[in-house]
Amino acid sequence: MIDVLVVGSGHNALTSACYLADAGLSVEVVEKDTIAGGGVSSAERFPGHRVDRGSSAHIMVRHTGIVEELGLADHGLAYVDCDPWAIAPGAPGTDDEAIVFRRDLDATCDSIARSCSAADAKAYRTFVASWGPRSARTMKAFSAAPTGANLVRSFWGLDAPDGGSALSREFLTTGDALLDATFSSERLKAALAWFGAQSGPPMSEPGTAPMVGFAALMHTLPPGRAVGGSGALTEAMISKLVATGSRLTVGDGAVSVARSGDGWTTHTESGRSIRSRTVVAGCHVLTTLDLLDAGGFDRRRTEAWRRGIRVGPGLGMAVRLATSAVPQYSSAPSVQDGTSGLQLLVHDRRQLRRAHGHALAGDLPPEPAVLGMSFTAVEPSVAPEGEHQVSLWSQWHPHTLSDGRRWRASDTERVATDLAETEADRIVDSLESYAPGFRDTILHRYVQSPTDIERELGMIGGNIMHVEMSLDQMMIWRPVPELAGHRVPGAQGLYLTGASTHPGGGVSAASGRTAAKIALSDHGGGRVRAWLGRKRR
Repeated sequence: MIDVLVVGSGHNALTSACYLADAGLSVEVVEKDTIAGGGVSSAERFPGHRVDRGSSAHIMVRHTGIVEELGLADHGLAYVDCDPWAIAPGAPGTDDEAIVFRRDLDATCDSIARSCSAADAKAYRTFVASWGPRSARTMKAFSAAPTGANLVRSFWGLDAPDGGSALSREFLTTGDALLDATFSSERLKAALAWFGAQSGPPMSEPGTAPMVGFAALMHTLPPGRAVGGSGALTEAMISKLVATGSRLTVGDGAVSVARSGDGWTTHTESGRSIRSRTVVAGCHVLTTLDLLDAGGFDRRRTEAWRRGIRVGPGLGMAVRLATSAVPQYSSAPSVQDGTSGLQLLVHDRRQLRRAHGHALAGDLPPEPAVLGMSFTAVEPSVAPEGEHQVSLWSQWHPHTLSDGRRWRASDTERVATDLAETEADRIVDSLESYAPGFRDTILHRYVQSPTDIERELGMIGGNIMHVEMSLDQMMIWRPVPELAGHRVPGAQGLYLTGASTHPGGGVSAASGRTAAKIALSDHGGGRVRAWLGRKRR
């Protein structure tokens, strides 16, 4: 019997595995896919190109300390700072100057003053001074178990000149309300709303103000591009695991988990039966509930939990491109300024609102809201010499379309009915409108519709955040209150991690560390307590 069996190899699952193996426990990871890493992985999509399968920019994980705690630099992980960390190009057909968000706050304010107004530049400086410390505290809350005590400790002592009641209201308000109360320029509001919306919800929802406010933290440490692609993070974790003697098996996923004696028995697709004292489930929470059902767990409980979990209509789709050049934004001060970070291709929040409203109805956005990324401008190792990669993320696109439409055509249907490809054309057209001539640089294309994301990465409903990141499914309520403590009631020794759990989606690895610490706290002996003490020092 091994100490720990980890189901799934997403970055949170691997984080848990690394912390548990570091504590001296015997660990095995089983993965259904033939590629480890889940949404933080890279693969050769085009000749000579390592293309990201999910995430591309790493933001939160750089603020958690996990990379340093696990010593991942010793296993080949290195980051290049994205600076400027974002750009909002001038609207198509206008002479508007791009808004360039640099790590340097003064330079960012200078750009806002030129492209928007001096008043908005001053307001942005105040915004960063206010929301920088708040966002740091939010990251502290994200890095601990979602208990009331931890949440109080995370935010205790935060400067609240207008009182705690006013401060809590500012955290619970909508992103749009924060933007309207702070800035005048719709261009600036749209750029920051689009940055905030990368968490999933529209900025009209309560509790989304901190998602906008997180932009302030980018002036402390900007998004990073892992050298070798997004998968370099999980590959470093795998290297660390192998070095501890742990085992990773791909292409042989779990089909059931069942309580057995003083431990657990996990059956896999190949027919293996793996006995372990503990199981850490890093897959989608609904997949975990299916595994429990297959192992004979109480279905009344699992059905009740399923009813409380809201996956949502889907989130978006990606278009991965191999190109001969990076986009040329004429409104940017330089090509490097326009391509080193996130390219926020939205200039009016009405575009975001229409896209979200149509997605709720199962329809396509009237005008795609696109995030462009061309990180070969700062880290070219993932493409052959003289070529580049551009990833386009478009939000919101529903998983299930209205009127019986499907994302992919069957083999007997005409190619023209393949909606995923025609929608990809519209997404490329959107970037083309900001950077004329870009379309002619495309060499290869790979499209990930919401149903493709579900099939490739096991993300049910095509939601890369697993379950909606709305206020009622965050913190002490994620994914439902009964499962929010990273444990399953009635399933002693089974722990939950991944985007389905606190703090949610995105590349943070915080859920993986928290789940491991809870498991160690529950079952740790002397060597585990000694390890925890070393980590605290």
